[in-house]
Amino acid sequence: MTNPAPRPLGRRGRPYPAPTPARLLGRRGRPPGAERAGKGAAPGGAEHPAPDAPGGAEPLRPRPGSATTPTPTPHPHPSPWPELLRLSALPTAPGDALLGAAALATRPHRGTASAVAASLCLYAAGMALNDWADREEDAVDRPHRPIPSGRISPAAALTASCALTAAGLTLAGRAGRPALAVATALTATIWAYDLKLKHTPAAPAAMAAARALDVLMGAAATVTTPHPGRAPAHPSPARTASPAPFRTALLTALRAALPSAALLGAHTYAVTEVSRHEAQGGSTGAPLAALAVSTAVAAATTPALRPALPPTLRPSTRPTHHAPPVRPTAPTSPAPLTTPAATAFATSYFRTTAKPLLHAALNPSPPLTQRAVGGGIRAMIPLQAALAARSGAPGTAAALMLLAPLARRLARKVSPT
Repeated sequence: MTNPAPRPLGRRGRPYPAPTPARLLGRRGRPPGAERAGKGAAPGGAEHPAPDAPGGAEPLRPRPGSATTPTPTPHPHPSPWPELLRLSALPTAPGDALLGAAALATRPHRGTASAVAASLCLYAAGMALNDWADREEDAVDRPHRPIPSGRISPAAALTASCALTAAGLTLAGRAGRPALAVATALTATIWAYDLKLKHTPAAPAAMAAARALDVLMGAAATVTTPHPGRAPAHPSPARTASPAPFRTALLTALRAALPSAALLGAHTYAVTEVSRHEAQGGSTGAPLAALAVSTAVAAATTPALRPALPPTLRPSTRPTHHAPPVRPTAPTSPAPLTTPAATAFATSYFRTTAKPLLHAALNPSPPLTQRAVGGGIRAMIPLQAALAARSGAPGTAAALMLLAPLARRLARKVSPT
């Protein structure tokens, strides 16, 4: 029987203790390598394939937020009609009629309300007709639109446009024959733009004329329909023996609303010129020209920077049954509250439209061009408010500015272009 080999000695000449089974275990009392058994390692340290990994490779499980995590697809709007009718752009329509009433130094009444409703209907009708007329072009450039994607049929879009047009004309007729006449001219301009003029050099002028006519419709509706319970301020020709005083009052009211309509039309012209390049991009001159127009409009809207209006463009007194407002007076300075309000709203208008236009001029890509067009559409609300405040209607201006947050919120869900 042979003696076992002597164990090596430690520092003090004592032999190391004999190895025990406990010292051969791992940290948790497991054999070495067993801790990696669930991660593809065998108990003895040899690798073995995991049960759910074919070929011996552990399946990759992406971490939340990593690049391999599948991005959830955004759910489309429950109804394609808000997208077809440009729901986010509709808040810009009521300000036209209210601006026409503010230019007359008259509080809005039921005739103005009819003009506002007519403006909303005609605006939505033009949007539906626009997509119907551009359905073949959108199938190539913007196939996600409601008609090319098949969510709305062309017949349904055309039917909706006709129904909304009829409703708009009916509502305008409730405000009087002058308002109906202006609404008829507005309808003809909208249909001519969508069907014939959109792809011609006359397109921006047609859109500018439509906005200006919308303002004049509000003025005609306000001067035609009297306040409830009061004597008619402007009797209709059917109720008076001589229509001459009414015609004079109507022409005076339209002249009073013409400067505001012209400024709003100039802004619309510039935005429409930019929108002609929103599908392909590549235009630097159009955003720069629109930026120059916006600067001029903001300067003309600010009371401290604009020249005094000619005395014939503003009515001298409130019209009465016997004396229409034909006597001019010297121009008066704005009221103490209207000047700071108009300046603040004009500044808000310039900030809303200038920044995206500058970005589109520096990088004329389709996304930035579309963003500039959307900013120009939303900028109509503070422009309408500034013009209303300049006309001496700070209450109407403040009410219009309440539509700006609504337009921004809707623009996040439905594109205004």
